[in-house]
Amino acid sequence: MFFIDDLWELFSVYWFGSGRDSLSEPISQIIPESMMAPSTNILCNTGEADFCRDDSAAFLLKLIAIASILLAGAAGVAIPLIGRNRRFLQTDGSLFVAAKAFAAGVILATGFVHMLAGGTEALSNPCLPDNPWSKFPFPGFFAMMAALVTLLVDFVGTQYYERKQEREAEEAGEASEQSGEQQPAVVPVGVEGINGKVFGEEEGGGIHIVGIHAHAAHHRHTHSHGHGGCDGHQKIAVGHAHGHGHEHGHISLDIGNGARHVVVSQILELGIVSHSIIIGLSLGVSQSPCTIWPLIAALSFHQFFEGFALGGCISQAQFRNKSAAIMAFFFALTTPIGIGVGTAVSSSFNTHSPTALVTEGILDSLSAGILIYMALVDLIAADFLSKKMSCNVRLQVVSYVMLFLGAGLMSSLAIWA
Repeated sequence: MFFIDDLWELFSVYWFGSGRDSLSEPISQIIPESMMAPSTNILCNTGEADFCRDDSAAFLLKLIAIASILLAGAAGVAIPLIGRNRRFLQTDGSLFVAAKAFAAGVILATGFVHMLAGGTEALSNPCLPDNPWSKFPFPGFFAMMAALVTLLVDFVGTQYYERKQEREAEEAGEASEQSGEQQPAVVPVGVEGINGKVFGEEEGGGIHIVGIHAHAAHHRHTHSHGHGGCDGHQKIAVGHAHGHGHEHGHISLDIGNGARHVVVSQILELGIVSHSIIIGLSLGVSQSPCTIWPLIAALSFHQFFEGFALGGCISQAQFRNKSAAIMAFFFALTTPIGIGVGTAVSSSFNTHSPTALVTEGILDSLSAGILIYMALVDLIAADFLSKKMSCNVRLQVVSYVMLFLGAGLMSSLAIWA
């Protein structure tokens, strides 16, 4: 027995470099690291695995994807722009509000479920070094900073366009005075003058106004026939409005709505375009038909409703036809261009290289922050907290159903793409 024990000890020393205690050491300390994680090393060095790889079939599917996504995006952004001249699709109609709620749900789910999740997956990839990527939650941080910067740009841009509109109105007023023509002036938004008068009100009780929406927020006294809170939103025509025996305490005129819609449409397009480039490149560099097939359906659905939301914002901003066409054209082409670029570099592009992963993770996280802010603040809150929504119970129910439906359907697409 002693001989057998001594022989076993010599055998352990020879093979494992230590005594009997070596048998209790973890297997990872005995087997070389190169043998422990061969799949990770191969993945990081070569990129996409060969499973379901078919270059010729993938190339054909990419051409189908370009055509399908281009048509879906163009149709989505064109419907609100063409329909603004049609009664049933005007931007102040109930059908448009409900469809826009569905599109807002799609954009919100894109930010939370697709882009933020994609950024987290990329920045937590084992191909990246632990320091600093595993030491700090960078995806949430980048998304938060993108949302805050979007808020700043939103505020500054709105201020800029409002002042620009005021200067143009003043210049038009001065030009009309010089030419001897009498033209109504613009009433600033919610500005009250001395003694409770609205700035611009005449001594006789009249106000020169342009054809804009006025909202009587508060009344100094109750009308005998009892106006409800939903009766205050009315459209005042161009002309000279005079008092009728009583005065309103506060009149908030939506003169800034045009500037607001201009900023919203431009920021929303920036957020959509930034992530459209990423998803286009991701599809373009893939050589797996198993990956491309579900992406075609998912991205076509995604582009259509994102285009609808963007087209609605462009329509509400009342851009000139040329500017609106340029913005719509740019949106529709972004993802197909990304697919084309990805296809061109697919032979030499490694999607699992540290540079590609960091770039994809950061851009996905930034896009998520922009889209989440725009969906919640400028699409959902702007419509769901409006006077039009609060005064129409049926529209509230339909809009909430459409919002949850859009978010749910877009979230479910994460199962396949």
